[in-house]
Amino acid sequence: MMSWKQHLAEATRRHFLSTSMPGLGAAALASVWGTAGGSEIPAGQSVRPLAPRQPHFDARARRVIYLHLTGSPPNLDCYDYKPELVRRSGEDCPQSFLEGRTFAFTSGVPKLLGTPRRFRQCGESGTWLSDAVPHLHGIADELCLIHSMHTDQFNHAPAELLVYTGSARSGRPSLGAWVTWGLGTENQDLPGFVVLISSGVQPNGGANSYGSGFLPSVYQGVQCRSKGDPVLDVSDPAGMDRRLRRRSLDALKQLNEIQAGELGHPETQTRIAQYELAFRMQMAVPEVMDISKETRSTQEAYGAQPGEASFANNCLLARRLVEQGVRYVQLFDWGWDFHGTGPQESLTDGLTKKWARTDRPIAALIRDLKQRGLLEDTLVICGGEFGRTPFREGRTAASKNLGRDHYPDCFTVWMAGGGVRAGLNYGRTDELGFRITENPVHVHDLQATILHLLGFDHERLTYRFQGRDFRLTDIHGQVIHDVLA
Repeated sequence: MMSWKQHLAEATRRHFLSTSMPGLGAAALASVWGTAGGSEIPAGQSVRPLAPRQPHFDARARRVIYLHLTGSPPNLDCYDYKPELVRRSGEDCPQSFLEGRTFAFTSGVPKLLGTPRRFRQCGESGTWLSDAVPHLHGIADELCLIHSMHTDQFNHAPAELLVYTGSARSGRPSLGAWVTWGLGTENQDLPGFVVLISSGVQPNGGANSYGSGFLPSVYQGVQCRSKGDPVLDVSDPAGMDRRLRRRSLDALKQLNEIQAGELGHPETQTRIAQYELAFRMQMAVPEVMDISKETRSTQEAYGAQPGEASFANNCLLARRLVEQGVRYVQLFDWGWDFHGTGPQESLTDGLTKKWARTDRPIAALIRDLKQRGLLEDTLVICGGEFGRTPFREGRTAASKNLGRDHYPDCFTVWMAGGGVRAGLNYGRTDELGFRITENPVHVHDLQATILHLLGFDHERLTYRFQGRDFRLTDIHGQVIHDVLA
């Protein structure tokens, strides 16, 4: 009889792996699946990965609508009024602001650029807003503006990835994926995380800006469209009716359950859940995405047109989606890179036309949510990936089109609803808009604050991957308690 030592000595690697599958599978499952805050996987999560779950503590917000203006709006021409910069417009930029700095498209000594826009104080809060955003004037007292945002990146893609994944490199889970992984969703017939894209261009970070990274893929954003089929490839194939589709999915489910039992891989359970969700979505998604069911007055308030693809339609869809229990809705609108390289990128007519298509539906969204009692627990966020320089962009210095370069040191993001202080202007920059002088807020601080409003300690919302615990805020981030209601 072969001794146990001889048996081990002669065992091949393949034999070892095949006979050790249960133990190795359990270890792999624990490592790959990960846990939140060191707790065990909630019962039934692997079968219903989007089932509603409780956060670490009582949440102020239950859902999120994030409006990302891809390319980054010029904060000095929209939200952050600098009279001294206007007075000194055309002067050489002070050397102290240029030493040791690298800009995306500017070299030498650029000219200071005061805003060509007119500002006025709005609402009881006295918030300064420019004439580029006339519809936001009427909701100024609902907004919490953070003027002291800063980031580590000055190019679009890495800056956007840092905002949404906590890393300037691709591969990490996005904010929406973290939120739906931590909270699940309230409507099992709809995705927990929906993405709506306007202006015909994907975000600068591509699908990574709404991807699931190393989280199970069921938590990635599902891109929906306001024109044509709401979700690509979700309809029944030609020649297959709903009954046959059901039988096909049942057969696939049985095969996947066999594989799940043998290998214990979480992505197999994810695949089962996604197939079932897609089947349910065939009925639920067309219903919720049909804005023609809204009253004419509501459509007009947003400037929405049923059947078209637009930012206005997407804002109205965002309200419909959160009203139906979707946890996280992400809007990306491309075209906010105001370098002044053409009339469409100028701070005068170009900015006027761009905001004309966006600030009306944004204001309508805030009012609509408030009227329906949804704003108090829906967190609305609006901003870009960085700011714009207080001087003219170098390539367009001689152009009649005014523009600004990328600037990571100062920019504005605003929030509304969901437990933030309404009518607050938080943080301050110097008189020329070059440096933060009061209450700096890093991108990681904003992420920590968003998670806090949703009931999470950002240091405890972790996922074990490749031997270490990851979190959205990496090793950084402080909750900005002063902006909380």
